[in-house]
Amino acid sequence: MTFTIGVITASDKGSIGERQDTSGPLIAEMMKELGGVLKEYVIVPDEREKLANALITMCDDAKLDIVFTTGGTGFSPRDVTPEATLDVIDRLAPGISEAIRMKSLSITPKAMLSRAVAGIRKQTLIINLPGSPKGVKESLEVILPALSHGIGILKGIEGECGGNHKK
Repeated sequence: MTFTIGVITASDKGSIGERQDTSGPLIAEMMKELGGVLKEYVIVPDEREKLANALITMCDDAKLDIVFTTGGTGFSPRDVTPEATLDVIDRLAPGISEAIRMKSLSITPKAMLSRAVAGIRKQTLIINLPGSPKGVKESLEVILPALSHGIGILKGIEGECGGNHKK
């Protein structure tokens, strides 16, 4: 299945050209393997309203299937990506961020400091990822096996999750 993706990098320095974003391009590259086609990519400062507006644009105007954010999920006062996401989603998808944190905790106890969320706006899945390329890679590896099915359900082209369980 082919699906469209957007990437929003939350970075004050990246938004003014003082830091090169490596996490956003990594998301796009890893999603290619699953059939993801990058349609939108922006770097915005760590500002709640700008992040929320970028999310709304990708969901409502571009009508992307998945929007990934990278960065802004920690404890710094400037880390407001989860709040911006919560401002715009209609429904939470907590299992995604819980699975990422659970796997990440087996790597580092600092994973419990992530405030990342995931949710759905209309027919777009939004997933907050860490800001580091290492964190992005580890997080995507956790969710990739279920992501295609979730998007299929969201788009109405696959059935619910009930069948094909191994006993």
